[in-house]
Amino acid sequence: MSTRSGTMTQPANPWLYYFEPNPKASIRLFCFPYAGGTALVYRTWAKKFPASVEVIAIQLPGRATRMQEPPISKLTDLVEPIASALEPVLDKPFAFFGHSMGGLIAFEVARFFRRQERALPGHMFVSGRPAPQLNSERSPLYNLPKEELLAELQQLEGTPREVLEHPELMDLMLPILRSDFSICDTYEYREEAPLACPITAFGGLQDSDVSRRKVEAWREQTSATFTLRMFPGNHFFIHSHETLLLNLLATQLGLMPKI
Repeated sequence: MSTRSGTMTQPANPWLYYFEPNPKASIRLFCFPYAGGTALVYRTWAKKFPASVEVIAIQLPGRATRMQEPPISKLTDLVEPIASALEPVLDKPFAFFGHSMGGLIAFEVARFFRRQERALPGHMFVSGRPAPQLNSERSPLYNLPKEELLAELQQLEGTPREVLEHPELMDLMLPILRSDFSICDTYEYREEAPLACPITAFGGLQDSDVSRRKVEAWREQTSATFTLRMFPGNHFFIHSHETLLLNLLATQLGLMPKI
């Protein structure tokens, strides 16, 4: 993959975070964060993609540049604002990537686009997330007492130990995590026709919560091409195997039709 130099900037639209504005790109990749994550979880991606791809991350309320805003705890309250924020920048072919909670949000934004008779992503990439039609086998996390929630976070291995052991940082993080877990724990799937865009689903071979079977079930959500890729690693294989993942994404994006 080629790399590009540049500086990270924040546009006027608070929902969209550009690491390296790339107006000459032919494809835009919108990246949706996992629970507790900010747009910055994708900060290394812009420089690693070919120059034809512009990476734009979704920044949710309550964190980083939007810390003064209350976090949103219901997916139904997120979908339309995100769709509206994306509307001005859908003048080029685009794709969605979402990891874990981000995959669920991206999926429901795509379904909202279809209900509004708007263009769908040229490709949907979902990662580390069971297919939405599957019933959750996990007890809700968002309403656990603090100590139990901290123990769960330690098991999930997504929060650095130095953060978990820093009481002041955790006091800042817990309201965001509770809101994000609420988005997932209170989600209610509604039956609709499969999307007419290709879906590629990624999973971690050592992810104890999201098995291959649960990832493969995304096949039911597309009437187009479906691809399943499993990576070594736990739930956060997108970081431990970033180069391999980005090469696969770049290949798939290169196959997207141009408008």
